[in-house]
Amino acid sequence: MRNVPTNMADRLILALDVTTVDEARALVTQLSPAISYFKIGLGLLFAPGVDRLMDELISAGNRIFLDAKMYDIPETVGRGIAVAASRGVSLVTIHGDDAIMRAATAARGTSSLQIFAVTVLTSLDDAALAGMGTTLGARALVEMRARQAATLGCDGIIASAHDNPNAIRTLAGNPNLLIATPGVRQSTGDVNDHKRSATPREAIRNGADYLVVGRPIIKAENPLATAHAFIEEMESALTAAH
Repeated sequence: MRNVPTNMADRLILALDVTTVDEARALVTQLSPAISYFKIGLGLLFAPGVDRLMDELISAGNRIFLDAKMYDIPETVGRGIAVAASRGVSLVTIHGDDAIMRAATAARGTSSLQIFAVTVLTSLDDAALAGMGTTLGARALVEMRARQAATLGCDGIIASAHDNPNAIRTLAGNPNLLIATPGVRQSTGDVNDHKRSATPREAIRNGADYLVVGRPIIKAENPLATAHAFIEEMESALTAAH
């Protein structure tokens, strides 16, 4: 069995896609009744005061998904992973290059830090990949990188629910591979710049372990109510399965 939280609310990760720590802190305060897992991405990562915010979140018992998407020479990636592990970060993303994945899994040592490899960004489709000179389509590239991640000891991957997480695990030969899915939108919501999106119910039904959601919640008229609605829809997928 995959090691995922039993409480569905703990499987919803809020992307703090804002540009100031004050905005992020206000969102955490507003949404903490529903959410305890927060993603810090590149926009917020360079904001003044983010270091203190990370300490505050961890000290309060929250989990942090550091969406660094590390892509550098293996030695540099290894140093970054070691520091993230020492800080108490729960999850960090790296790009799915073989040498990078080897360096990252080695550098975390015995820490509980989870390492997720990026397969194909959800803003990319086959046409976009072809324009970048990639000969594989999005689905084939996701499958290839999933197999590599599973072989090299990564805990999971980032992949669209549209790519069918359950099928990806089968092709990767690892039923315990964790999959976090961005690009999740309610059926009535705007997909924004995601080319391969899914609803919360579809994502869980297709085998997603964590849903990473930003704008649909933080830009909602009532963010807390919207977060609860996401969680309820996630739970409905399990109810339907039984």
